[in-house]
Amino acid sequence: MRIRRLAAEERPTTSFPLQAYAFEASPMAPSRTEEFREYLPYNAGNRTLVVEEDGSTTATASAIPMRQNLRGAVLPMAGLAGVATHPLARRRGHVRNLLHRLLDEVRAEGHALTALYPFRASFYERFGYVGLPRRRTAVFGPADLAPLLRAELPGEVVWERIGAGYDTWRGYTERCLRERHGFALFPDFRAVGQRDRDDRWLLSAVRDGETVGAVTYRIDDHGGELIADDLLVSDPYARASLLQFFARHVDQVDRISLRLPADELPELWLTDLAVHVEARVSRPGSPAPMARLLSLDALTGLPTGAGRVRVELVGDRWLAGSHLLDGATGKLELLPGDSTAVGSVPTATLTAAGLSALAYGVLDPAEVAIRGFGEVPADAAAELRQLFPRELPYLFADF
Repeated sequence: MRIRRLAAEERPTTSFPLQAYAFEASPMAPSRTEEFREYLPYNAGNRTLVVEEDGSTTATASAIPMRQNLRGAVLPMAGLAGVATHPLARRRGHVRNLLHRLLDEVRAEGHALTALYPFRASFYERFGYVGLPRRRTAVFGPADLAPLLRAELPGEVVWERIGAGYDTWRGYTERCLRERHGFALFPDFRAVGQRDRDDRWLLSAVRDGETVGAVTYRIDDHGGELIADDLLVSDPYARASLLQFFARHVDQVDRISLRLPADELPELWLTDLAVHVEARVSRPGSPAPMARLLSLDALTGLPTGAGRVRVELVGDRWLAGSHLLDGATGKLELLPGDSTAVGSVPTATLTAAGLSALAYGVLDPAEVAIRGFGEVPADAAAELRQLFPRELPYLFADF
């Protein structure tokens, strides 16, 4: 057995068929190999590793070089994708070995964060990953949006094909990346696939010459469904402008579906809006995302409260040792845990999943202890709440 990195041109006959078997209808049509070749430009910058045995590829995993917002800091993030093993080679440790090598390499390249959509969350939890909120889907009838047709809203909406409006869309998602905790974006070589497919409409809310909201969508058929992707807005006026446009489809579609971040509450948008909101998590097929810190450098300088705590990091390949986390200046500082400056401070013992859960804001310190991600005494929990207040991340990118 050996692990090696693939050249991009090798993927159509090595890693792509394994991934297709794991995640698509099977057996695949012979024409699918040619389709794989069409995907190559959108995977050109990925790092793909494979396990080979006796000249055959038996397992594969890829890392996409992305960026993610962690509490206001935009950091390099490796998005793990396409983790697959040949059925005759499963349960032999190949994925574990691949992940160790792949995360070693992307960490050495400077990726302080990593995220993925797991085939089984408990498997990746052992690698220090912790769950993030899954986006919601809201489904409702366009007729219930009728009150918005009477609303006088500032600005205008711009309607165009995504191929023509891609630069506007990309620019607005870059703004969301800067402003929204947890938000992650693909690199340019991957993102342009949306422009090239040109299979969506783009609706943008514009005010004073600035894009303040955007959503891509398609319509499956007359009398069918308007299927919108993620609704991205900067304020309620932008959201109302986009929904007002959708209200004009009352005689064209039966229903509208929208994807939303976990902190959106569509039941409060309008009076008498009959809406079904769902966040479905299942195995296999519909996982919630997961993420973790790969380097403590990700924490340095984050905005924080005035807490002070020593953390002992245990059980992890990439995060270890004793560290003082100090928020006295309003920016998180990390010092060695045995520094003479530490003095007498509360101490928590955390796994990588525990620290990642706090950094991403998805668990309270008490929940970290309950979940088995560490030992957090009450005095340490109070300090950690100051340093890492709860905050809902919104990953956005789907990979």
